Amino acid sequence: MPNRRFATGEVVMGRWPGSVLYYEVQITSYNDLTHLYTVQYKDGTELELRESDIRSVSSFKPRKSNSSSSSPSRRSGSRSRSRSPGRSAKGKRRSSSQSRESRDEKKKTVRETNLTLLVLDSFLIEICLLALICTVLSFTVVCFLFTGAFCMIFFLPATVFYLLLMCKQEDPSVMNFPPLPAFDSLWETRVFGVFLLWFFLQALFSLLPAGKVVEGMPLLNGRRLQYRINGFYAFVLTAAAVGNSLYFEIELHYLYDHFLQFAVSASIFSLLLSLYLYARSLKAPKEELSPGGNSGNFVYDLFIGRELNPRIGNFDLKYFCEMRPGLIGWVVVNLAMLLAEMKVQDRSVPSLSMILVNSFQLLYVVDALWNEEAILTTMDITHDGFGFMLAFGDLVWIPFVYSLQAFYLVNHPSEISWPIASAIIILNIFGYYIFRGANSQKNAFRRNPNDPKLAHLKCIPTAAGKSLLVTGWWGLVRHPNYLGDIIMALAWSLPCGFNHILPYFYVIYFTCLLIHREARDEHQCKKKYGMAWERYCQRVPYRIFPYIY
Repeated sequence: MPNRRFATGEVVMGRWPGSVLYYEVQITSYNDLTHLYTVQYKDGTELELRESDIRSVSSFKPRKSNSSSSSPSRRSGSRSRSRSPGRSAKGKRRSSSQSRESRDEKKKTVRETNLTLLVLDSFLIEICLLALICTVLSFTVVCFLFTGAFCMIFFLPATVFYLLLMCKQEDPSVMNFPPLPAFDSLWETRVFGVFLLWFFLQALFSLLPAGKVVEGMPLLNGRRLQYRINGFYAFVLTAAAVGNSLYFEIELHYLYDHFLQFAVSASIFSLLLSLYLYARSLKAPKEELSPGGNSGNFVYDLFIGRELNPRIGNFDLKYFCEMRPGLIGWVVVNLAMLLAEMKVQDRSVPSLSMILVNSFQLLYVVDALWNEEAILTTMDITHDGFGFMLAFGDLVWIPFVYSLQAFYLVNHPSEISWPIASAIIILNIFGYYIFRGANSQKNAFRRNPNDPKLAHLKCIPTAAGKSLLVTGWWGLVRHPNYLGDIIMALAWSLPCGFNHILPYFYVIYFTCLLIHREARDEHQCKKKYGMAWERYCQRVPYRIFPYIY
């Protein structure tokens, strides 16, 4: 058995896993079987390190140059010649002791400053890497769909699996690539059956004769489709079903234990659904096809979606997937993670961080379902076809990526104080206020520009017959709804702390995606509205962030 180099209790420099950066740590124990040291960082984090990842503190001390080593003696000689012979040796010893204390204090300050900079450097490196991944992902989705559609069908699921595997690791650093699980462990028939049960249960709820029936926006042929608005009722029924399951001790911990398998099942179902949608679109009338998903290229049309509003009778598949299984499933996943945190960390109550994440995202989902009618004016419903991109986004990306913060907190606790929590709550409320105000104003104006409630708003008429708002929320920036979304996404991530960048994936990805989407929107609006759009841009110069961008 090899001898230990470092003793328990010794202060050393430990390499942060997945990086080349070293931090001051204290050794708390040593495992004779695995030959791993358990070390504790200054913030209380405990990790296991190999002996090769540990170095002595002295090896990090800067070496003195020749000039610096000789300087003290010269200065000492100069001072001794100028001193009075009557000065006592006691005064010399006091001066020497004070000088050593001063030098030690300076060294300590420099070392702590360097460690702080190393921590910041590590966090900034992770931000840059994650931002690069998010930029490539969002830029590919928005701008290079035709050439990259085939790659995206594989890259999107791979991104989801990577994020979930990272969250399961003890060290979820972006630079610490997770080990790949065994292929046969990714599939379980029972999990796929539970997912199908969930999907068809939500379909059943959507068919219930509850809620009002409204008309959507006019299609190219002038026809208006009808939609039943009962998403909030479906949410209440789902809450009752989940509460009933918990009462009869059907644990939601099963969802946490098989989370990756559920993601695989949802991905496979999304692909199968996309193939079905493509096959049925081949028999659809030309006027029912999406303007952008009828290229003739199989992979591209499969990804984008050929049919605009695929329906089975009155059951609208795209509208259902947009609002029900993924969105409501997101809340159920978060609840499962809250209960899993209590079980894994042996808590009697969930952490404040987990409560904040659950509450913020619950508000977002309930708001979407309460204002369900507003989705009928969005690009997803009025313009985009229903293919793999939307199916995967609705059934996989929303429930499994948007819940990343809650999943992260199960194994990586983050304790925050009430003053910090209060600041985060205020930030989320501020973002929600902008988001809801902007979307409500846009939806009301699109449905009835002559509404007396909107008489105070000013607009610019266009040759296309529509008008552009230049006051209210849409006079502040060109996309205030994006601004509110980004602020809320940041508030969802802050409860997770700053030990790792992984919980901030959504806000970084979402910001990159919205910036690229905004650039696409700018091009389309300029083409559609012409000179009126240029006048609008002069009146509203900022795109997303006031006085910045």
